[in-house]
Amino acid sequence: MGNADSKLHFRKAVVQLTTKTQPVEASDDVFWDQFWVDSSTTVQDVFALVPAAEIRAVREESPSNLATLCYKAVERLVRGADSGCPSEKERQTVLNCTRLLTRILPYIFEDADWRGFFWSTIPGRAGHLDRDADDEGRPLAESLLLAIADLLFCPDFTIQSHKKSSPDTADDIRAIDSCEYIWEAGVGFAQAPPLNYVHDLNRTELLKLLLTCFSEAMYLPPSAENKVLNPWISFFCSTDNRHALPLFTSLLNVVCAYDPVGYGIPYNHLLFSDYREQLVEQAVQILIVTLEHEAGSAASAALQALDPSTCPSAEEEHEVHTPGGPDNLFVNYLSRIHREEDLSFVLKGLARLLNNPLIQTYLPRSTKKIQFHQELLILFWKFCDFNKKFLFFVLKSSDVLDMLIPILFYLNDARADQSRLGLMHIGVFILLLLSGERNFGVRLNKPYALRVPMDIPVFTGTHADLLIVIFHKIISSGHQRLQPLFDCLLTIIVNISPYLKSLSMVAANKLLHLLEAFSTPWFLFSSLQNHHLVFFLLEVCNNIIQYQFDGNFNLVYAIIRKRNVFHQLANLPSDTASIQRALQKKKRTGISRTNSVENESMEGSRPAVPAEPGTLKASLEATPGIDKITEKSQVSQDGTMITVPHLDSPHTSKSSSAARASDSESERDHEVNRTQSEPARSRLSSVSSTAAWSANSDWVSSWKAKLPLQTIMRLLQVLVPQVEKICIDKGLTDESEILKFLQHGTLVGLLPVPHPILIRKYQANAGTAMWFRTYIWGVIYLRNVDPPIWYDTDIRLFEIQRI
Repeated sequence: MGNADSKLHFRKAVVQLTTKTQPVEASDDVFWDQFWVDSSTTVQDVFALVPAAEIRAVREESPSNLATLCYKAVERLVRGADSGCPSEKERQTVLNCTRLLTRILPYIFEDADWRGFFWSTIPGRAGHLDRDADDEGRPLAESLLLAIADLLFCPDFTIQSHKKSSPDTADDIRAIDSCEYIWEAGVGFAQAPPLNYVHDLNRTELLKLLLTCFSEAMYLPPSAENKVLNPWISFFCSTDNRHALPLFTSLLNVVCAYDPVGYGIPYNHLLFSDYREQLVEQAVQILIVTLEHEAGSAASAALQALDPSTCPSAEEEHEVHTPGGPDNLFVNYLSRIHREEDLSFVLKGLARLLNNPLIQTYLPRSTKKIQFHQELLILFWKFCDFNKKFLFFVLKSSDVLDMLIPILFYLNDARADQSRLGLMHIGVFILLLLSGERNFGVRLNKPYALRVPMDIPVFTGTHADLLIVIFHKIISSGHQRLQPLFDCLLTIIVNISPYLKSLSMVAANKLLHLLEAFSTPWFLFSSLQNHHLVFFLLEVCNNIIQYQFDGNFNLVYAIIRKRNVFHQLANLPSDTASIQRALQKKKRTGISRTNSVENESMEGSRPAVPAEPGTLKASLEATPGIDKITEKSQVSQDGTMITVPHLDSPHTSKSSSAARASDSESERDHEVNRTQSEPARSRLSSVSSTAAWSANSDWVSSWKAKLPLQTIMRLLQVLVPQVEKICIDKGLTDESEILKFLQHGTLVGLLPVPHPILIRKYQANAGTAMWFRTYIWGVIYLRNVDPPIWYDTDIRLFEIQRI
């Protein structure tokens, strides 16, 4: 009954606020305390009892009352942070203020006139929020952020006190060394504090408010100029926040130490509430938004001002000794993690969580399955991008395969679901980043023994075979909006191809099927960019033939079987009449599965299915072209990478770019610069969609002359007569004998001089930064549904659409 009375009391206060036409004085504590002192409302209650329409009405009709409400709520949080919340009543007040601000802030952000409110000082009131004399005139936002940071390390509220609390110790809250109270063992901290579900719940509520503060980015339209930093994140991750290092470490350790399965007792997740999971979700979301960073000038002064060595554990674990680096301390700390045990802790933690949905059990639904794999993939991406030691650590052993398998699983599972387009992109971007490193290609040669159920053909082979088979599945049976990713998928295969020792027959056939599909005349002539896919696939074949011929008899056999494809490419007609005839023969959209051997899918797998009608999805920014997100590097004889300068400008003519074309270098790298400024076209859509452009004889001739066919034609010239002779002489009909012959064959001295290996390494730019910002906030919007923090507010960074 008491709880019902409390809700009624709270609702009456809300009604009074919305109906008052005169400003309520800030000194009227009796009125304002109704919102947080006497009530005990959950965050769900607050969202139900404070409707969006009423918040907007107060904002428009009684702006001073909304301003005072925000100010008073922040004031109570500051007071709670200063006192240390020694009593249960004070803790409840802090939680009520936290929930109310979480509800109100999005409606502050959606109105451009209000957006600067928290960054202004309120005349006559600033002194009430200032803790020190030199803090005079601190903006409301800064006071709020500092209070949240203090409250996240508040003994007996969010951390375990090291000593018995008493009225005398409450005053010491501001002298606390939060480095001694990191929430979980791991990076920079060896002791595992006891689990306390109340502390986890309180941390979760405060992190939810913090995430809401950072979400101002959602209300600004996407812009190519990505130089405007989020002021909330900039301040919170600066030297002004004395808890920056322990909080970063706490968030990271909580995520990477989390084990959703626990002791593995079946159905335990149905019997007990897992409060740690809610905290982990909020922690990983805070991490991925705070790690958004534009490389700027070094902040040596900032780092000297906040020396992490003031924490004993930080000095021991991080040895932060070089001043300088990003202004964002979270990015700075992440980039400096270097001890092997710390890198291993992070990698094993992320791999354990990403593999969790893949766990197979005999009892259906007996194991807890996490849902925040997209946030984990983004965090892994940030680590690889900002911490090169981590990237090298990931690639120096087969541990990288523990990340590869779940990524491929998610890509395969999401290929038919348009609501998971962002997941497809982040998975492909991670593989593109990894594929730029030689060790990734080498690791892929490890046999694939783990049998995760996926609806792909059963095969015996390596992890490289698994990657190629799944990429083929994405291209041949994914939805149309994946077509801009085809370039990235094939670039990944090109990057790893010089290191693949032995492709299986299944993978070899998949590659040749893609080449056959992409090299049909109607497809080549129906879009300005389609021929680039053929160049990529020819480059894959060339790399394997020149550098890994000995073990790749399956691919050589597939090339011999499909030799007509190469002959047809070499003799592709380029006269106007032939082009028109080819376009009239255009068949249905998509890649035909004919001539592609589709074996039975793995046992226990389920087919990839489209999204349920009505599923919400967030729109994404256009994916930058492959030439915009990669830079070419040539592998020298000693294995080092030499960056190949971009000689072409977007307006370079085709004739000048032809001078650089070689057997190893996809013509795409020349031609694409000229075409990327045009809107991305659906590669397999009808010809009418490219009405502004049509294929002509000069255009076809310009790239046909640069098709890198010499190596493959030489191989066919040497081997086809030998294979035909063996078949006739021995009357062979079984391909195993032919494979045996090819396995022991050699082309030493018969092929053209090997071309230098060319790797296209991922390169960040303003376009990818904006894509990631849109994607990250879209994920966070859709994942925070209880309560629905941003639902039905005027989001401008992306659009929410129904499938």
